[in-house]
Amino acid sequence: MPSRRTVLAATAGVSAALALGTTAYAGTPDDKKLRSLISRMTLPEKVGQLFVMRVYGHSATAPDQADIDANLKEIGVRTAAELIARYHVGGIIYFTWAHNTRDPHQIADLSNGIQKASLEQPRGLPVLISTDQEHGIVCRVGAPATLLPGAMAVGAGGSRKDARTLGRIAGQELRAIGIRQNYSPVADVNVNPANPVIGVRSFGSEADAVAGLVASEVAGYQGAKVAATAKHFPGHGDTAVDSHYGFPVITHTREVWEELDAVPFRAAIRAGIDSIMTAHIQFPALDDSGDPATLSSPILTGILREELGYDGVVVTDSLGMEGVRTKYGDDRVPVLALKAGVDQLLNPPNLDVAWKAVVKAVEDGELTEARLDESLLRILRLKAKLRLFDAPYVSQGGVTRTVGIPAHLAEADRIAERTTTLLVNDGPLLPLSAREHPKLLVVGADPASPSGTTGPPTGVLAAALTALGFTATALSTGTAPSAATIARAVAAAQDADAVIVGTYNVTATNSQKTLVEQLTATGKPVVAVAIRNPYDVAQLPTVPACLAAYSWTDVELRAAARVIAGRVEPRGKLPVPVQRADDPTRVLYPVGFGLSYE
Repeated sequence: MPSRRTVLAATAGVSAALALGTTAYAGTPDDKKLRSLISRMTLPEKVGQLFVMRVYGHSATAPDQADIDANLKEIGVRTAAELIARYHVGGIIYFTWAHNTRDPHQIADLSNGIQKASLEQPRGLPVLISTDQEHGIVCRVGAPATLLPGAMAVGAGGSRKDARTLGRIAGQELRAIGIRQNYSPVADVNVNPANPVIGVRSFGSEADAVAGLVASEVAGYQGAKVAATAKHFPGHGDTAVDSHYGFPVITHTREVWEELDAVPFRAAIRAGIDSIMTAHIQFPALDDSGDPATLSSPILTGILREELGYDGVVVTDSLGMEGVRTKYGDDRVPVLALKAGVDQLLNPPNLDVAWKAVVKAVEDGELTEARLDESLLRILRLKAKLRLFDAPYVSQGGVTRTVGIPAHLAEADRIAERTTTLLVNDGPLLPLSAREHPKLLVVGADPASPSGTTGPPTGVLAAALTALGFTATALSTGTAPSAATIARAVAAAQDADAVIVGTYNVTATNSQKTLVEQLTATGKPVVAVAIRNPYDVAQLPTVPACLAAYSWTDVELRAAARVIAGRVEPRGKLPVPVQRADDPTRVLYPVGFGLSYE
């Protein structure tokens, strides 16, 4: 944690750069002052401000040796402080795998160290620190921070008030640890059940419902003074290809785009969204050049800027993803993105190549400094709006008072209770009674924790059910159980009064389906809990009870346990349709379906 003297000295450096005197600036710099600042920046400084880069380590100046080695290999620097000194980056993105997010107090120290390193540079500017904290299955900051339900769960709850509360709580906690830009909410309308990259990260398949929840979450985040980011423009909801590994093509007509994909982005813009993230997708109806949207002037300038009237920050999705690297080399991608209308260049695979390419493009006249200045003004406006010029640092006391506090955790549980969706309840089997079914066996898939939650899912469900008066035993069977594993589960079921099965993306040929069928054949009561996609139910015609939890994070699993035990009513309604397994053109359960106990 920097000393008060260091904080004041560094903050005064920002003020001096803005020609605002020698004390911390007490207000938000206006465009005139920001333009004056830009006019005094060197070309390398300007280019650096456009990049948002990853960096390994829990500390800005003293990371572990393994992280120093990773930084040297990938970036050619040892630390975040060296990254800033060499490339003048305007943003840094935190990842769990980069060891940036051990715990909230450490994250706050890292954020302060990054700000200090940048503000001590000549004409030093505050850094806009970002992350992907969508909640649900995509999170970078785990427990003890508050983890909330993901988008499709919120869609099942259908409450705009809950979406706004989620944004407020998540925003307050992110701001307390120094993260001021969040790459959330997902504004994609998930109309393709086979979508491998969006799925439960989307609020649902109905454009108007998604739009309302997007706008509400934006209001929550930005009310907490954290920049929200609607993604992935112009819409990534109808693809069967993951843009991390391939180059998806969206075949919607312009009319379908207007009525479906565009609706949540329009709502986000009306709500005053601070930033919008591009998609590495080909969308021929909007641009028939074959370029990804990230590199498309017709899409980013023609549609987003001119037609939709958006003048906030445009950030690319990660430039290391295959979808943007298919057609052009890593030296051309950042230049073409800027020419298309992008402001922030996120996480290039090789920063040195990308940074030098932009500098060269300006020196060669392909890009003008005036074009860079347009993006710089948007970025600095956002930094000013977020009070990074006059309050760049966070305090450990603020972390303690804000992150993972009981009021936030209780609200997360309340929101989750309104999302669990009951799809099948023959008999009715549910709710289970601890008097009639005291011994429970919990089996199923145990995918790796998506967000630093307790995990594994079978263990979390078993613990939650035991706390509710049952005696529950966990047996992990995995996402593709072998015949021997299935036999062990069937044998263990003989000693149980009922069986809970956590399912994960079941397909017609997946052995999870065989597991459920064989457990059901024992005659024991079986309850399936779909811990990711709600579409699992279509593959489980023999199961007498099935719930959709939409995520395998603790907060959703605990809510499902309380529904199973009858402590709360199942109130969630499907935000997407579930098609029949034998005929995908026919709907098995429509949008809005959900049973209750009443």
